[in-house]
Amino acid sequence: MLFLLQKTPEKILKKFFVVTIDITTRRVYNIVVIKKVTTNRFTFSIFKIIQNKNFSTQFSGGIIMKIAVVCANGKAGQLITKEAVNRGFYVTAFVRGENKSVTKNAVTKDLFNITKEDLNGYDVVVDACGGWTAETIPVIPKAGEYLCNLLAGTDTRLVIVGGAGTLYVNPEHTIRVADGKDFPDAFKPLAAAHQVLLDGLRKRNDVKWTYISPAGDFQADGERTGEYTLGGEELVLNSKGESVISYADYAIAFVDEIANGNHVGERISVVSK
Repeated sequence: MLFLLQKTPEKILKKFFVVTIDITTRRVYNIVVIKKVTTNRFTFSIFKIIQNKNFSTQFSGGIIMKIAVVCANGKAGQLITKEAVNRGFYVTAFVRGENKSVTKNAVTKDLFNITKEDLNGYDVVVDACGGWTAETIPVIPKAGEYLCNLLAGTDTRLVIVGGAGTLYVNPEHTIRVADGKDFPDAFKPLAAAHQVLLDGLRKRNDVKWTYISPAGDFQADGERTGEYTLGGEELVLNSKGESVISYADYAIAFVDEIANGNHVGERISVVSK
């Protein structure tokens, strides 16, 4: 179907998508692709209807993925939320106070007041709980356990913002980053809290969890390069021999795992290229 719109001297090509979705089932029924083409004489639009097609990863099986980000106001939580929203996911922020994330869907509630009903219908729950003080660090493993109990026996996956101190530095997996003599004392309580969380996850077979450790140098204001290297249980270095990742690139890797779900029941790690 072709529509003549107006004269213009410029050459432009723009593409728009209009998606028809059942908001109850989240099933995608129709995708209307609108191409706006401008030549040196005319502007016209081409309309094409695509029925029941996979649009991209967020439309897996024709269904839009729903994600709940718990503690979405934190630095990692905000960037993970932004990355997921930019990809077209349906994202809800769970926050204690005013919503500071980019999503318009927000639930104002303390983490430990979240109920099973609150998380019903979500494909993935993100645990972005963090802490830096003596009062907040112990909350990290408690938050993970609480969310595990809410999701136990369900198909909802739990993807957790992890720590680097729990990564191993030898093939035998007997020595961790936090065990090193040069590991700062200031970070030892945080590493210990994450170790309690990870140990608890390893004992669960009733939750579809994934724990994602950043590199040793986790840069809050680092550059978003759009690239990363995926690792496993051991500390991985980049091409420069460094263990570093920006929060922004970590968020990319994190949302990739949300979309693909390739490491259920595993701990993975991320480092820059």
